[in-house]
Amino acid sequence: MRICFLITLISFLVPLNAQAQTLRVVALGDSLTSGYGLTKGDGFVPRLQAALKAKGHDVQIENAGVAGDTTAGGVSRLNWAIQGEPKPHLVIVALGANDLLRGISPDNTRKNLTQILQSLKDKDIKVLLVGMKSPANMIGPFRGQFDRIFPDLAKEFSVPLYPFFLKDVAMNAQLNQADGIHPNETGLDVMVKNILPFVEKSLKP
Repeated sequence: MRICFLITLISFLVPLNAQAQTLRVVALGDSLTSGYGLTKGDGFVPRLQAALKAKGHDVQIENAGVAGDTTAGGVSRLNWAIQGEPKPHLVIVALGANDLLRGISPDNTRKNLTQILQSLKDKDIKVLLVGMKSPANMIGPFRGQFDRIFPDLAKEFSVPLYPFFLKDVAMNAQLNQADGIHPNETGLDVMVKNILPFVEKSLKP
């Protein structure tokens, strides 16, 4: 009788547990994350979510990308972006492009990203840090100082790093919108394909 009761109890608990397996992911970024210039539901986040689900991952990705946002903006809205239950399984931190475009001091960018990563570490939330690289034609110390931020912080906080968000897309007119900065639909497909293995690995327990 007792064994029958346990079997019945397990049969009820298993589907409830399975329903709880959907992983909450937050993508904290700027216009590259938010889907600037594209129709609603056709940006980086929905395409990444679709790609992950096609690979068998039960995920829900929240789009916390704000066009024009800097790392300072990311700091100010981090708690808002990750609030709620369940706690995010993973936060994709993809900020820094606007710091670069505006010539913000790399020291400030480093400080802001450090604050974001430390806050997520304190909350025991996994992170995938997405890097940004300065253009090859940029001269002076700014370029080296900026480019070192992401690998340095990935090492300091022991978090995985996807080195360059716009890998294979930057400076390619066929993969970008008319402004030459934001990826078009084809460019987004390249971005998702490139980052997908990094996200998959980050989703693992």
